[in-house]
Formats: sequence, C-alpha cells, structure tokens
Amino acid sequence: MFGLSPVEIMIVGAVAVLLFGSRLPSVARSLGKSMTEFKKGLHGIEEDVNVASSRPGRVTGYSAEDRDEATAPKFEPPTSEPSVAEPVNENIVGA
Repeated sequence: MFGLSPVEIMIVGAVAVLLFGSRLPSVARSLGKSMTEFKKGLHGIEEDVNVASSRPGRVTGYSAEDRDEATAPKFEPPTSEPSVAEPVNENIVGA
C-alpha cells in the first residue's frame, strides 16, 4: 500500500493518533469525503474532455457575398526625379 512497509504504516498511524487523538475518526471521515469529491470532479472533467473530443467541430459555410473584396492601394509615381547625394563614409578618421 503506497510503497510503505507495515512498520512504516504503524509509525504513521502512531503519529496520527498523537496529533489528532480523539478527533482522528472525524478527520479521517472528512479526508475520505474530500477524496471522494475530488475523484468525482476529476471524473466529470475527463467526461467533458471525452465528449468534446468525440464531437465533430462545427463548421459554418461562407459565401462570396459575406466577404469584402480585397483592395490594394493604388500606385502613384513620384512627382520629381530622385536626387543623387554624395555617399557618407563614417569610417574616415580625422576628417
């Protein structure tokens, strides 16, 4: 059980009796209820995942009327000729 030997289980039981004393039955009961609720919740989540993965995806059809026509900006050539500038050399030292 949980990879514990009988001697280790007895030691854990003795520590539990020392810590909880007469409240041990109520603590064990509440721990059991908590574990049961956790397992139910986990089972519910697993069930939801299985149902969602087995159901086919909802596909909606699109028609040509639903889409906007794609437009690109109109090309306008520059109004003047480009000017030629002298190349700048930043590697010259002492200039």
